[in-house]
Amino acid sequence: MTASVDLLAGLLTQGGKSAGDVVSAQVADVTESGRVNLQLGDGSLLLEVACPTSYRDRAAGDWVAVRMSSVPVVLWRLGADPADTEQDRIEEIAEEAARDVQVVRAATYGTGAPAGSGWQAASAVYVRKVDGRVEVYFQVADASDPSPDTPAVPSPKPATVSPSGSGTWRSGRPDEYASAPTQGDWTGRGNRRGAWFYGSAIQNACAGKTVAKMTVAFARKSGAGVNAKRPLHLYLHNHSAPPSGQLNLGDGPEDLLRLSAGAKGTATLPKSWATALASGSAKGLAIYATGSSDYMAVTGGKITITFS
Repeated sequence: MTASVDLLAGLLTQGGKSAGDVVSAQVADVTESGRVNLQLGDGSLLLEVACPTSYRDRAAGDWVAVRMSSVPVVLWRLGADPADTEQDRIEEIAEEAARDVQVVRAATYGTGAPAGSGWQAASAVYVRKVDGRVEVYFQVADASDPSPDTPAVPSPKPATVSPSGSGTWRSGRPDEYASAPTQGDWTGRGNRRGAWFYGSAIQNACAGKTVAKMTVAFARKSGAGVNAKRPLHLYLHNHSAPPSGQLNLGDGPEDLLRLSAGAKGTATLPKSWATALASGSAKGLAIYATGSSDYMAVTGGKITITFS
């Protein structure tokens, strides 16, 4: 899980540091548990280092202050004030939330004409549904007070598709000994290939829409392969569900993501892959490697689709 007491003691001695010293380190990865793997100045990797709740939006590449001890702890992130860097992100979230809000200042009724100025009598009312929301149009005899412009139709909301199944194959058949999709060969018994399956869910989510981007989230399991960052060798495949025989690979490999042990990350799929998955000419994603260098077991596989 974390670096051993003996290993950490050695690192402190080599660096001239004492337990309790505060040093700077770079985040190699954020782990699935929400902790971080840290790269020290001598190239050593500390795994699963705890962080304070005030350290939000953790990301690989962050520089942090770390209190070195038998159980090292991140104290704070180094860098710019988040207030200066998060404005665009806050505005994007607010715009996304506003898509679901239809605002009418007041809705009243009575047996006579309304009091006050600016009212116009409607001779007909039209309604329609666009992007799952109702639009209302009033036909008036005299538009002396011009109508507001109709807002542009926003892009459809992003869709998230989770795998309906996953597995690992070795020697042309399912490998029941692998607990998660796995790539490479650690024991010399043959190279493994792992995969995630989605049925027709991706194609259904994209029907009638224009795909702008697809991203996929993965997490690397600890205890499989070396701890340092290694690439996922990604492929497409054309299986709607796990095959009883060999898992056949399609386009690839694409090394879109590198993860250290226990880390999580998100990769953007190539545009051609997104097109293939949206059309149904490809069905899912796979990983495959040869030998022990890039051996790893991987969980996740949730795909997020954004539209234009």
